[in-house]
Amino acid sequence: MSFEQAATAARFIEGKTKLRPQVGLVLGSGLGAFADELENAARIPFGEIPGFPVSSAEGHAGKLVVGTVNGVPLAAMQGRVHFYEGHNMQAVTFPMRVFKALGVHAVILTNAAGGISEKLEEGCLVVLTDHINLQGTNPLIGPNEPRFGLRFFDLSSAYDAAYRQMAMRDGLAEGIKMHEGVYLAVSGPSYETPAEIRAFRMMGADVVGMSTVPEVIVARHMGIKVLAISCVTNLAAGIGNKPLDHQEVLEVGARIRNQFVALLKKLIPQMAEDVK
Repeated sequence: MSFEQAATAARFIEGKTKLRPQVGLVLGSGLGAFADELENAARIPFGEIPGFPVSSAEGHAGKLVVGTVNGVPLAAMQGRVHFYEGHNMQAVTFPMRVFKALGVHAVILTNAAGGISEKLEEGCLVVLTDHINLQGTNPLIGPNEPRFGLRFFDLSSAYDAAYRQMAMRDGLAEGIKMHEGVYLAVSGPSYETPAEIRAFRMMGADVVGMSTVPEVIVARHMGIKVLAISCVTNLAAGIGNKPLDHQEVLEVGARIRNQFVALLKKLIPQMAEDVK
């Protein structure tokens, strides 16, 4: 997706609201209810935005909601699109390009993930410190657009340390079971095998999922600061004693809704102040 396509999509969104978001938010499986909390909200289906990919995954409403949280202008995606839906990586990460064109300087990326580390349990949150990309591709393959960022750039601090500290502090203050860890991204849509999970644990992964990493790479390519949080909605294959099921993912997301909303309401104003 080109610089011009991102700018066209941004102009369309700006025509629907007077708000100019400072922070972007992506709400993963079962976590989209937070967008219902936004005030002064304009709700735009993905399919109406020029060039925007449309989500087909259950638990992803497929709307961009531009509104305010405690007075802070915010652009929140209710759901995302995934590589496993058949979209190419440029489409999967196009919303990050649009966020940049809208003037967003910081993003919160959320997802539902399987817990690999033995210290994790269903319903806890994991603030991501790093990632392992096993999706078999990279969203920046192809010609580089210098107006977005450099061809080669550093990912040694992809997940902002100050944001991570804020999230851990505020989450614990809300009584949430909080952890830090490494996210491993696979393509999906099938869940992992027990043998794969054993291998991932040996590689140093704490949680596993099918999203987020492409968005992180593209956000950092453009200089957008990143906070990413996984909700552990199930224990990974071979760790729990029941078959993996997407309905369980949605149910656990709904169960922690109130705590999750409270955490985001605390974090967003702090992040907006940071990028002023």
